[in-house]
Amino acid sequence: MKNVGINGYGTIGKRVADSVACQDDMQIVGVTKRTPDFEAQMAVEKGFPLYISAPEREGLFEEADIKVTGTIDDLYNKVDVMVDCTPGGIGAKNKVIYEEKGIKGIFQGGEKHEQIGKSFNSFANYQDNLGADFVRVVSCNTTGLCRTLKPIDDLCGIKKVRAVMVRRGADPGQIKSGPINAIVPNPPTVPSHHGPDVQTVMYDLNIITMALLVPTTLMHQHNLMVELENPSGVDDVIDTLEATPRVILVEAEKGLGSTAEIMECARDLGRPRSDLFEIAVWKESLNIKDGELFYMQAIHQESDVVPENVDCIRAMLEIEEDPAKSIEKTNKNMGIIG
Repeated sequence: MKNVGINGYGTIGKRVADSVACQDDMQIVGVTKRTPDFEAQMAVEKGFPLYISAPEREGLFEEADIKVTGTIDDLYNKVDVMVDCTPGGIGAKNKVIYEEKGIKGIFQGGEKHEQIGKSFNSFANYQDNLGADFVRVVSCNTTGLCRTLKPIDDLCGIKKVRAVMVRRGADPGQIKSGPINAIVPNPPTVPSHHGPDVQTVMYDLNIITMALLVPTTLMHQHNLMVELENPSGVDDVIDTLEATPRVILVEAEKGLGSTAEIMECARDLGRPRSDLFEIAVWKESLNIKDGELFYMQAIHQESDVVPENVDCIRAMLEIEEDPAKSIEKTNKNMGIIG
């Protein structure tokens, strides 16, 4: 059993903690919080040892009557790897500390690839990260793109990708984000950062992306135009995606014609927090015209990177060298379909 710490028990961190806890080759030895809020209390109630990430705030936890095991300084020597789920920009600063402590670190998509040195996606470059000390799991949008583009590239090759990312304005729990009544080019320049982010794991892919923010909290939505090297039939693409782990094909005519309905389906699946770890591709959108593949997909931004974090732990700690075996094991233990 490998020992895993979670630095930052928030939107991603609490999901990674639950997902690690249900594996049989790794365990959570501690999670950190800076603020004594309901998430900190939930961590204690779930049995996760709670450590304070800012030791000077210990008094606040005492006032809130939240039991802590210690400070983050006490956690460092207990972990084989620290999964850093702190807000974007903080992880790069924490990397310096991890280096000093001699522990491995996994970071999230809010950090810059150049600051961490390596990026990870289970399908695209798992084996390139075997034994690595510091790795960044790419963002929710990049993970969604890789999940479907990699099997398509394996099937018939890709000349170029053009994608429009329609991004949610905020997560459901974020009350200070927006927009409320606007569509915002984000960024207003083209290309957006998403294409270069894909290239940190699919190194030679020719991809240009542009992105918008819209007033929703549920999911991101992608519109892809993929010029194929060796044009295939739509049925072959459908068969490939149906056989791809962590990808599901949904049909509008069966009541799944929107992100709201897809998330309602996730609720009906009985998932914790209504998470949808899989990428949902609208089957009706798949079309090939003049050698170019078109399709639309939806990404649950709060959860799609979570199984990738579990696989990244296995790669970095060299628990499993075969990406397919790690993906299968993670999926089985997390109850992921597809």
